[in-house]
Amino acid sequence: MEEGNHSVVTEFILSGLTDRPELQVPLFVLFLLIYGVTMVGNGGMILLITTDPQLHTPMYFFLWNLSLCDLCYSTLIAPKMLQNFLAERKSISRTECAVQMYFATCFGDIECFLLAVMAYDRYVAICKPLLYTVTMSRPRCNLLVAGACAAGLVDAMIHTCLTFRLSFCSSNVVNHFFCDIPPVLVLSCSDTRINEVVLFASTCFITLNGAVTILLSYVYIFSTILRIRSTEGLHKAFSTCTCHLTAVVLLYGAVLYMYFRPTSSYSMETDKIASVFYMLGSPMLNPLIYSLRNTEVKVALRKAMNKFLTHT
Repeated sequence: MEEGNHSVVTEFILSGLTDRPELQVPLFVLFLLIYGVTMVGNGGMILLITTDPQLHTPMYFFLWNLSLCDLCYSTLIAPKMLQNFLAERKSISRTECAVQMYFATCFGDIECFLLAVMAYDRYVAICKPLLYTVTMSRPRCNLLVAGACAAGLVDAMIHTCLTFRLSFCSSNVVNHFFCDIPPVLVLSCSDTRINEVVLFASTCFITLNGAVTILLSYVYIFSTILRIRSTEGLHKAFSTCTCHLTAVVLLYGAVLYMYFRPTSSYSMETDKIASVFYMLGSPMLNPLIYSLRNTEVKVALRKAMNKFLTHT
């Protein structure tokens, strides 16, 4: 079909991580393992927080939502990626591409907002402990999570609508393993300046606002921690903070590298590696970080394991 001088693109071809045939099966096995660990880790974290009353606190409420977001994020990308490792024709329909782009943007935004909210939660818990139950009440926690979800949904809708209103040239090969915004924009025959400005502005707003919130929260947190005289209190404060900081560094490090490095050093191949890290690596590592570094999670996990073993 022709629309003016341009083909109407009804499907896209995903180039994937590599076009080398000998690497397809090993990569399939590797990413199947990563996806399996992600599902078990985040699913287990959700189940543990849901069933253990000791973890029914604001911090673990946010962690529950972070695990759910990671689970959805990986499930959005990994199955299609695994299928394409073994498929001869790595096609994705225009509608599927739009859906994948929408939810990838949405879950990415939500994760950034949740990490910022979790930093604020730690700030209130450590710096203003007497006001914690009032400040981080359940209605306010629900409102913060709902706000993060609403912002992600709206931002994703704007980018997806702006992208798929464009006309596309005869080439429909997306140089990526999923329908990300920049590699899809490259294929357009239309003027994409508005898309690029909106993408840059929203990325700056979400990433930098989240980073500033986290940075300011931890400046106050560390200044308070250094004044704690109790060894047990100091250890507990560092334990919960280092878990969150590790998750922040993993996600924000990859995002900042992708979107804020000099144009002269831009490479689609390095973008693919960074995308793998924050879309599949970070969701896999987050539950491991929180379970291995967090004393309360380890205690709850031991209790759950003992309970399971006694019933079997």
